[in-house]
Amino acid sequence: MNQYKSRKSAFVLVAVAFVMLASGPDAADIDGVHFKERLKLNNTTLKLAGTGLLRCWGFKAYVGALYLEEGCPIGEALSDRAKRIELQYKRSIKGKNFVPATDKSIAENIDPATLRRLRPRLDYHNSLYEDVQPGDRYSLTYIPGQGTELALNGDPKGVIEGADFAAAVFSIWLGPKPLNGSFKKQILGLN
Repeated sequence: MNQYKSRKSAFVLVAVAFVMLASGPDAADIDGVHFKERLKLNNTTLKLAGTGLLRCWGFKAYVGALYLEEGCPIGEALSDRAKRIELQYKRSIKGKNFVPATDKSIAENIDPATLRRLRPRLDYHNSLYEDVQPGDRYSLTYIPGQGTELALNGDPKGVIEGADFAAAVFSIWLGPKPLNGSFKKQILGLN
């Protein structure tokens, strides 16, 4: 009888573990950094699309995660839908060094007229950057009708209005000429 109960208990534990694995993880870890599977923002649920590691000149620069509004197809990542990118840094970077990289990446992904129209908002966004140390995490969150919030370690730095601005700034990683093609595929979950 005890042997039967023991086998039954073992079977139940294995079945529960299988169901938990089959239902998907509740988080993702990459290079020792943890990202949640889902985020709740106001009345919107964002689901993890993918995670990635960006290397520059052979060094680990940061790990990142992309969250898209639940039900949003990957092909609509730059559309007027809720989204978030989180980047946790592996190296120290001066805040002023983000500006030229941001400007260059956006300019490569949008037309000159749109860039001129966005310039005041882009300059404001660039003024929000601060120095980062290894372990610091920037998040960029877009909520339709509210704008794009830049936050450092969960501390909001500012909000920039407009779906056009959100599409431009997210194009740094998701546009036709992303900062890094491999990283884009990773965070879109295409690798």
